[in-house]
Amino acid sequence: MQVLLLSAIAGVCGTGLGGLVSAIILKRPSAKVTCWLLMFAAGVMTSIVCFGLVPEAIGLSGMATSIIGLIVGVIVIMILNRLVDRVTFAQKEDREIHHTHEELYHEGSVIHSRSRMLRSGIVMFTVIALHNIPEGLAIGAGGSHDFQLGVLLAIMIAVHNIPEGMAIAAPLLAGGVNRGKVILLTSLSGSTTMIGGVFGIFIGGISEFAVAISLAIAGGAMLYVVFGEMIPQSVVMTKSRSATIVALFGLLIGLIITQI
Repeated sequence: MQVLLLSAIAGVCGTGLGGLVSAIILKRPSAKVTCWLLMFAAGVMTSIVCFGLVPEAIGLSGMATSIIGLIVGVIVIMILNRLVDRVTFAQKEDREIHHTHEELYHEGSVIHSRSRMLRSGIVMFTVIALHNIPEGLAIGAGGSHDFQLGVLLAIMIAVHNIPEGMAIAAPLLAGGVNRGKVILLTSLSGSTTMIGGVFGIFIGGISEFAVAISLAIAGGAMLYVVFGEMIPQSVVMTKSRSATIVALFGLLIGLIITQI
């Protein structure tokens, strides 16, 4: 029960707080601010995987198992993203957005109009809600094996969920959604962490191998999110090196947290 509570805090409170900050303080942040938020989250997530999840998985079950888990995690998120694309985009040309290099990185289609900003927010909400499931899996599996590890994972994931909540809130606010609904939606996007937490608790009680493969799968999923989506979209939105500095800052913050 305590591990499930950790999943709820990391997901609901983390993204919800991000939505609250955006709604009250930033209100309608610019594309540059949204980009910086995404890049900060990308840096923190990379630290979580490289200095937290993967070393723990290797320690439990070796390098080979960890690599297999990472690959599986990447494949799972790729499939989920493809399903999201098919469900979200109604027009044929939108469904083919990833068929070329330019379209993969959304060049020439950065969203500015209110209706498109709203759609962007809905897509961000859907994708992050799906991505929170493997994060919950990591908390559940890690926490059932070692409660202290679960606490550490929950803290790190909550930290990176704050800018993710802000990233969801930004386009929703620009799309005309009122602040109350934005806060509710960002919190709701984090609730899926508890779904992953339930599966993680179950898997974590099986064996150390099951814990290791769960942590590695979660790591692979998070790495794909960072390098396949967050960084490319952020670079397109700003076309500036400042985003890289923000990502490195997030990486350092994540490293500090993992070593506390």
